[in-house]
Amino acid sequence: MHIDLRQLRHFIALVEHRSFVAAAVAVNLSQSAFSRSIQTLEHNVGCRLIDRASKDLIPTRQGLVVLEHARRLVHGAHNLVNEISQFNGAKAGLVRFGCGPAPAGRLVPRAVACFVGDYPAARVNFQVDNWQELNRRLVAEDIEFFVADTRQFEADPDYRVHKLKPQRWHFCCRAGHPLTARDTVRVRDIFDYPLATTIRPPNIRKVLVDFSGRQDFAPNVECEHGYALLNVVQHSDAIGIANESNLRPYLRDGALVPLELKDLPPDLEELHTRYGIVSRVGYGLSPLAQALVERILACDSDI
Repeated sequence: MHIDLRQLRHFIALVEHRSFVAAAVAVNLSQSAFSRSIQTLEHNVGCRLIDRASKDLIPTRQGLVVLEHARRLVHGAHNLVNEISQFNGAKAGLVRFGCGPAPAGRLVPRAVACFVGDYPAARVNFQVDNWQELNRRLVAEDIEFFVADTRQFEADPDYRVHKLKPQRWHFCCRAGHPLTARDTVRVRDIFDYPLATTIRPPNIRKVLVDFSGRQDFAPNVECEHGYALLNVVQHSDAIGIANESNLRPYLRDGALVPLELKDLPPDLEELHTRYGIVSRVGYGLSPLAQALVERILACDSDI
């Protein structure tokens, strides 16, 4: 049986995109060439890997087995290339990782800046998303690690967690907002205005519900890009939520103002970040990924 690594990459892309057209674009092939690649892989393994009668092109039972091994092989090949490059002193290769919206605001960009300064021949690809999607990509071995909320992973033996320093979440509004003229602002008062936030971690949603007396609520504006949301807050009457590191430049410029909610205890655990670097036990990080993790930890200490 002949298995081609390139065909395995194409099969992974097909499962991810659930479309021959989209997957062909993703791997920079014509649709006909991509289809031939998948057909050749199926011929080589001796069975159908995709249920073409399914609208979502679901993998067959054999396809799921091939998918699991394909991801391991592609990930291993990626690590091999990186390690050989390290031994050869080239300091070149590709690091793929992910991060949540809050770490993407300041910590991760600073760490990446330090990394590319030390490894100018290396390439970095990082995705900003919520922890659920980042975990899916980690399990699929699309990324080597991610930086995000760690509550769901700290007690799980399948994950390795390097904790980062906690930071306080702050409610904020634009300078000149009607709430800034009040002597006292309470949780219920912020619901008189739109909320623009990612509500990450989700515990903050429960805190707002508990202290406002509401059964539940939905933010008016949601986005997985922290600075985009803060710009919405800056140019509207919306109320935002941001950690102190990302909020600091806006406070320094006088564009945003922190809101102290009098009925919200400042020492609540839910009002502090619980971020860390998450990877999978049993899956060694490439040398370049290890170097990037070291710089994230170093920048976290400096910040």
